[in-house]
Amino acid sequence: MDDITIVAVTKTVDVDRINEAISYGISDIGENKVQEIQCKYEKIVPNTKWHMIGHLQSNKVKYIIDKVHLIHSLDRVSLAKEIQKRAEEHDICVDTLVQVNIAEEDSKFGLRKEEVIPFIETIKDFNRIRVKGLMTIAPYVENPEEVRFVFRDLKNMFEDIKEFKFSNVDMKYLSMGMTNDFEVALEEGANMIRIGTGIFGKRTYKED
Repeated sequence: MDDITIVAVTKTVDVDRINEAISYGISDIGENKVQEIQCKYEKIVPNTKWHMIGHLQSNKVKYIIDKVHLIHSLDRVSLAKEIQKRAEEHDICVDTLVQVNIAEEDSKFGLRKEEVIPFIETIKDFNRIRVKGLMTIAPYVENPEEVRFVFRDLKNMFEDIKEFKFSNVDMKYLSMGMTNDFEVALEEGANMIRIGTGIFGKRTYKED
C-alpha cells in the first residue's frame, strides 16, 4: 500500500478529530465544499495536503487556489479558465484531476468518456494548470462488483491518455474508490482512494 494515497474525506468532521487522524499518519484530507476548507484551513496541522474533491464552482476558485494540493473535479472549460486566471494572480501552478462520469449518471458531475480527450486538447495550453490524472465516482451499489467496469474503463482511459503525451498532462493519479468499493477500485488500478466513513464512521449530514 506504500504507493497508494489515502485521502481522508473530512466532510462535517470537526477539526480535533481531523488533527487526531493526522497524528495517526493521515497526510491528505479531502473536502467537498470550499466553505469547509476556508473554516478549517488555519486550524489543521501545517503541511497537511488539502484536496478539493467536490464540485467546484468557478466563482469560489479564488478562495482555495493557494490552499489546495490537488483539485479532483476539473470538468469544464469555464472552470479551467478561472483556475488559470487565479493561478496567474498568485504566480503558481495548480495540479488537477479531470473528473469523468464513466457511468453517465445524471446526478453526478464530470465529463463523459468521449469528451475527455477533446477537453484536454482544449486546455493543453493553459500553462498554469497541470493535469495529473483522472477521477471518477462510481454509482453506489450494495455489491461493488457491479461497478468494477467503471474502474476498469477509467484505468483504460488513463493508460490511453498517457500515449498522447500532452504537454501539460502527467498521468500520475487515478483517483477512484471510496469506503464501500475501494477494494475493487484498487484491484482495477486505483492509486488514490477517498475514504470517509471507513476512517471517521458514519455521519449525519445536515441539509443545506
